[in-house]
Order: sequence, then C-alpha cells, then structure tokens
Amino acid sequence: MRASIGSAWTPAPLRTPHLLLVGGEDHDLRIPFLLALRALGFRVAAAGTGDPAPFLRAGLDYHPFQFNRFVNPLADRAAVAKLARLFADVRPGLVQCFDTKPNLLAPFAARRVAGIPVVRTINGLGWMYSSNAPLALALRPVFCALHRVAARSAAVTVFQNREDQAYFKRHRMEGGRPSHLIPGSGVDIENFDQRAAAGPSAAQLRQELGLGAAEVVVTVTRLTRQKGIPTLLKAAARVHAVRPGVRFVLVGPREGEGPSAVTEAEIAAHRPYVVATGKRTDVPALLAMADVFVFPTEYREGVPRALLEAALAGLPIVATRMPGCTDVIRDGESGLLVPPRSPGALADRILTMLHDPAAGRAMGGRAAALVRRDFGLELTAARYARIYTELLECGVATVAPAHSAPDRAPSNGPGAVRAPAARQGS
Repeated sequence: MRASIGSAWTPAPLRTPHLLLVGGEDHDLRIPFLLALRALGFRVAAAGTGDPAPFLRAGLDYHPFQFNRFVNPLADRAAVAKLARLFADVRPGLVQCFDTKPNLLAPFAARRVAGIPVVRTINGLGWMYSSNAPLALALRPVFCALHRVAARSAAVTVFQNREDQAYFKRHRMEGGRPSHLIPGSGVDIENFDQRAAAGPSAAQLRQELGLGAAEVVVTVTRLTRQKGIPTLLKAAARVHAVRPGVRFVLVGPREGEGPSAVTEAEIAAHRPYVVATGKRTDVPALLAMADVFVFPTEYREGVPRALLEAALAGLPIVATRMPGCTDVIRDGESGLLVPPRSPGALADRILTMLHDPAAGRAMGGRAAALVRRDFGLELTAARYARIYTELLECGVATVAPAHSAPDRAPSNGPGAVRAPAARQGS
C-alpha cells in the first residue's frame, strides 16, 4: 500500500528487491549509502569504473565497466552496449545511476533490456552547464536533447538541489517523467565522527605536513580548473601578502583529471604557503586540524560531500555562490559566500574568518546543525528506499515526492523488509 503524504513509512514486504547502483570512478564513496540500503532489506550490487577492492571489503558485489568521462561519441556507444549486456547478465529489479555519463548511458542501455526501471540522480550539472567556454556552449544543446531522450527511458529522475530541478523543468529536460528532490547523497554522520576521533592528532598532521603552529585553510576537492583551484591559488597569494603565517592545504587528486587538472608548476609557484597532499583517507582528522574550510568551485554541484563534511566538523566555511553550495551555506549565517572566479573576494572572506574565529565557529556550528538534521545517511537512504519500494511494488513510475517522507529512517519493525544476514550480491 502506498504511503500517504506525511504518514509513517515502512518498506513494502517485497521478496529481497535487487538494486544495481551504477556510477563512475569515485563510486566507492557511495558504499555507505549501499550498506544503508542493504540494512533496509535491499539486495545491492554496484557497477562502475573504479577499484573493486573497497566494494569487496564491504561484502558488495561489484561489476567493473568502462566509459570515457570526456566527450567521445564512439566510446559512449560502446559503453551503452556493454552496460546493456551487464544489465542482461545481472537482471536487477531496478537500476540506480549517478554522475553525468551514467545518467545518460544507463537509461539508453535499459532500453535494450526490457523490464528494468531506471532511477537516475542528477548530482550536479557540472562543467557543461557551468562554463561559458565555446565548447561547453556548443555542446550544451546536444546534451539537453540527450537528457530529454534519456529521461523518457527512466522511471524517475531525482535532483539533489532545487536549482538543478528548476533548470531541467525550464529547458524541458524531464521528458514528461516524474522528478523528485532528495538533498545530497547523505553523509554517514556516525562514521565521520568515529573517523575524526580515531584519526591522527592535529599535532601529528601538522608535523607530517610541515605546518608547525600556522593557521590552516583547507580545501578537499579534485585539483581542477572547474573546481576553482586557480582562483584559490591567487587568493592564497593575496592572503599570504597580508597574513604570511597562513598555510593552505589542498587535499584531493590531481593526476587522472585530464586537461582540466592544474599543473604541478602552478602549485609549486605558491610554495611554501600552499601544500598539496593528494588524495587522503584521513579527511575528518585533517578537517579537525584546520581553522577555515574553503570551497572555490565554479561547478554546478549537486550538494558537495566535502562541504557537508566540513560543516560536520564545525569549521568556518567560505564557498562560492553556486548551486549545491547554497543549499548548505547561507551567507553570514552558516558561512560566507563569494562569486565564483573572484580571487579578491575569496581572499577577503578568508581573512574575515581568520580575523574573527569566534564568529566563524558560530557559523560553523549552525552549518553542522543543519547537516545533522537534514543530510544524514539514514534519512537519505529512507527517502530513496521509498521511491524504490513503490516502483517495485506498483510497477509504475508515479511515486509521491520523496521529500514528503518523514525526516527519520524507517525501522525494521513488523511488515518491514528484513536485511538479509548473508552477503548480498548478484
């Protein structure tokens, strides 16, 4: 029976519904989400382009497949065929896809395999819809048209922020299919707190990174131009001229980011006040060590996970006024916002936070309260589970808006789907 708006919701008593979640290279970041769905009684597996080891360690079946992250029609055609074969082999009851390319590839692949509904999540619109570069402007109408066709082959489209949902509606990219708003991908609050407590101490990290007693401004993101790293480097130089004791720590991968990656020489030009650590597994501890978090993205984000984690850490936050960021940061209340591509404004706001740490921490506390209330992993999984259950139970694509679900995760009480005790796979 379908839950009414505002009513308590529990999963329908289906026979171990089987979900296949399709993503890209960083799909392992969604392992907590998969495990939360498994705890709600779903049989889950993953497919993506990244390392299978994290999935295997978590007891999740993983199906590797390759696609080109950049514009390559021939490679995309081959990826659709491979994905269709994967769907035919695995025969999931439902496919959930994330990220720019999978959101197009998976619906097209599902058209070749009857009876598999697709739920796609638009977790940000990315470079294509953020940049005014000639290539982006030329390709944007093509991708809008592709989204219209892909939407008609999807059962439901989920958006992570209202601006993206409004953009799709304005450009008729929903294909006449239902759409729903579920903010963010969910953050595992308990796990984050545990990792922060168990990680290296601030003193250890400062010694390892050569920071001494300096004030620390940290960012966690891919080191690409679209993520605003050149703007941040220019802002760092301005801050250094005023407050030379400040150190900037850039956490995230640079290699493998293609032509959009900042170069090693660009970073080296700002030594010794900029330290690039590469990808790290101790991000909660690094955030606990920092004085300010900065997120200079020029991208149309979904809701950035790094921003949610910085908020959980209670850090003073300076971010760009971009979709996704504005869903977490309210200017002057839970952080400070600046226009993208504005190194002067970014430097000024960083200095504001450093000059008045008490005010910054108060803003960080309000951001932390917002994230703990609205962006928790269990709540996010429950909202998705409601959509999945109704699709699988009713066999239709009309599902009540997910944000109408109660702001709590369902319990495994009477009538709920029990989480299987054994490892789940295909």
